[in-house]
Amino acid sequence: MRGQKLFVRPIEPGDADAVRQFLAAHANRDTAPAYGLIGKLVGELVAVMAIDVSVPGTLQIESLVVAPDYRRKRVGRVMIREVESLAARMERDWLVVEPAVEAQQFLHKVGFVEDGVRMVRRVRR
Repeated sequence: MRGQKLFVRPIEPGDADAVRQFLAAHANRDTAPAYGLIGKLVGELVAVMAIDVSVPGTLQIESLVVAPDYRRKRVGRVMIREVESLAARMERDWLVVEPAVEAQQFLHKVGFVEDGVRMVRRVRR
């Protein structure tokens, strides 16, 4: 990924098939999220983040899936930075996630703290 820029944008209706195929290959599910972000590198889909915007004041990250070949290459960090930027534009104060056990170490590294069974991070503006 060195020297290449991850292009992150909201999921659009035309992305549904590609997102379903990506999730089927990398997350053992095939339902495209209603709201979220996708990350592309040189036109290739490498990350999908599902979000929920229904709770006032927060933006909930439901899932973040990064293709195995692109893990540990800052793709997840860029996706978190982009969702934080989106939350700030939406005037949301908190990012919230109820993580799987294997995601907790990553979430700690990107600034989340434990709050009961969920993890939270204050949105920087």
